[in-house]
Amino acid sequence: MRATSRREAGEAAGVAAEEQARAGAEGRAGEDVDDRPAAGERQVEPRESADESAVTVEPRPAPERSVDLARRIAAIVDAKQGVDLVAIDVGGLVSYTDVLVIGTARNERLARAIYEDVRLQLKHQDGLLPARVEGERDAGWILVDYLDCVLHLFLPELRERYRLEHLWGEAPRIKLGSTEQVAAG
Repeated sequence: MRATSRREAGEAAGVAAEEQARAGAEGRAGEDVDDRPAAGERQVEPRESADESAVTVEPRPAPERSVDLARRIAAIVDAKQGVDLVAIDVGGLVSYTDVLVIGTARNERLARAIYEDVRLQLKHQDGLLPARVEGERDAGWILVDYLDCVLHLFLPELRERYRLEHLWGEAPRIKLGSTEQVAAG
């Protein structure tokens, strides 16, 4: 028996996905096809270009509630001595979140303290709990997923290695404002 290589397995999966997409696009006789986006999925409106055969997708800015949550998280991180805060609007580029907030903590202990403060303040004051948290034990890179907004909290060396703000360089930045404005908002 011959072991299947990753490449062959990937090609087989790709063919199956193409066939499934084609079948879904053609619809099935007698079946209703629901074109609405699934829960949590964004509907992107196609925009017709001068060339009738080409359709371009125009990204939309993140909803105001997501921007407000990002600013609130940034204010909490800033108050706990997190530095180099950046908020990136990725809502038009990905379907899993609207905003990424990226910050740096001096050391692992501070990273854990910042994460705990974000979690507790959003839980007690806003009734929000993260859908997922990763990296809290190692604390070199803590990811806190609030669905509409994802916090990436790094130690300096890991932030420099992964350079998320450069990876999302084409995405617009969200102005965070001063700490007083953000905390009051």
